[in-house]
Amino acid sequence: MNQSEHILELARHRHMLRAADVREQGWSPQLLIRLHQAGKLQRLGRGLYGLPDAEVNEHQTLMEVCQRVPKAVLCLLSALQFHEIGTQLPHEVWIALPEGSQTPALSYPSLRITRLRGTAYTDGIQTVTDRGAPIRVYCAAKTVTDCFKFRNKVGLDVALEALKDAWRSRKVTMDELSHFAKINRVERVMQPYLEAMTQ
Repeated sequence: MNQSEHILELARHRHMLRAADVREQGWSPQLLIRLHQAGKLQRLGRGLYGLPDAEVNEHQTLMEVCQRVPKAVLCLLSALQFHEIGTQLPHEVWIALPEGSQTPALSYPSLRITRLRGTAYTDGIQTVTDRGAPIRVYCAAKTVTDCFKFRNKVGLDVALEALKDAWRSRKVTMDELSHFAKINRVERVMQPYLEAMTQ
């Protein structure tokens, strides 16, 4: 097999390819452009390529964001949707970035960015691999407590729905909720709702 065939084979296994993925294998990233011009690869976004006949994955937009913004972690409404908690269907991708990091210049999809610092950013990150592409997302308990922390952005009704649904579907434990409530400094805010749930 020549390099182009190897790249197409890699594209079959992974949903998306970046120049870095090709370079890692010791192949020329210029071949991505040539394969795109020949109609064998489609351009999914700046520096992202995939097979033209690949079926669209429900997480494709999320995978693209995580590939193009390496420090991005799905949070709030996007994380709720990812974990199938509540009824939110966001039309933007909600991401957390470390405080002081550069704002990504993406024309598509539109992003809602939350800046976090210290353990509020680093704790609770799960990396889920979907067809070879990593998706970084906060765990269910961190996401629920984030909704309380940012209740002025998402609404208290969304936070309460997330808490009830996550608890009912056993996606969170009281220990996890307490741990992340402490990190997010929302223990007092959440306490009456947690007590009501456990009675």
